[in-house]
Amino acid sequence: MSTHDIYSTEVPPPNSSPSGSTPGSGRFTPPPYQPVYFQPEPQVGCGTYLFRFVIILLVVGFIGMAGLFLLLVVGTAAVSLQQVSETALTEKFILGDQSAKNKVAVITVEGVITGSEDGFIPKQIRQVLNDSNVKAVVLRVESPGGTMSGSDYYHHLLTKMKKERDIPIVVSMGSIAASGGYYIAMVGNEIYAERSTITGSIGVIVSLFNGQELCEKIGVESTPITSGSLKAMGSFSKRMSNEEKEVWQRLVDDSFKRFKQVIRDGRNVFAEDADKLDQLATGQIYTAAEAKEQGLIDEIGFLDDAIKRAMDLAALTESNSKAIRYKPKLSFMDALLESRATPAKFSAETIAEMATPRVYLLCPYVPPIP
Repeated sequence: MSTHDIYSTEVPPPNSSPSGSTPGSGRFTPPPYQPVYFQPEPQVGCGTYLFRFVIILLVVGFIGMAGLFLLLVVGTAAVSLQQVSETALTEKFILGDQSAKNKVAVITVEGVITGSEDGFIPKQIRQVLNDSNVKAVVLRVESPGGTMSGSDYYHHLLTKMKKERDIPIVVSMGSIAASGGYYIAMVGNEIYAERSTITGSIGVIVSLFNGQELCEKIGVESTPITSGSLKAMGSFSKRMSNEEKEVWQRLVDDSFKRFKQVIRDGRNVFAEDADKLDQLATGQIYTAAEAKEQGLIDEIGFLDDAIKRAMDLAALTESNSKAIRYKPKLSFMDALLESRATPAKFSAETIAEMATPRVYLLCPYVPPIP
């Protein structure tokens, strides 16, 4: 049997007569047949599978390299945008002519003051320094105070900005501007407080706690090895000696002296009458009305009033200037990961920071927690 016999069959051609006879004739003519060949499906060898596998690996590798390249590009862009966001803030229009070139910038100080060198407050100050269109500043203070070092640092930055730009600053106090908040306010040419503002609390405090008795009850003994008798002063686990108290008191007195000098430099009424300031600097808090009567502030008014006064001092009007407020610019990674919405977590570093004795210019009812 030949290959032809196995893989072929004979079928009648199309339009052929089923009987095999020619139409119209009486003779029988065998119909012609055409062979049709059926090819067997070729067998796939190991080499073909290997070739396909290599092609798939190459495609997957290309996709992976492309993804890695895209990730690097996105990461570089994120770093670049993060650097931009550290130096540039967005501006929110408050009042005036929105199309005006001249600006009155509102710098905001909110919450407990810690003195971060790369925080929101220094960024606002740098923004004013780099913007020649800012003709006046309103310092909006909404703070119970904070650390002595932080308050002094921000006061230094604001004073430097005021001198370098030669622009007026009007302070607008919110619900509270006490202790370190009042310290910072001394940079202002004039101070406005709202009718319900709490201010004052001129004083210094170092919060120290003694838990020696507690340690003894639970069987904890502290045995610090120090280089000097005062190295462990302020320790939680032992009572403070008189010598240690004197050291802390000198530190508080020196900071308090600095506080009162800043007030005298910022308020002429106290520069002329030092005894009057000593009578007020007892740590007491004052209402806005009391503060105005004693010369701690100039006027009772809201943020809009302070802005309009700043315009007056800069020879501006609402028709040729605008008041803006700075807002943090959300970086690419912040928007992507929503890191700003992540709740703060206590760490060993945070706990150690809280336990470290510090000199505070803080309203007394606020816990000294950084």
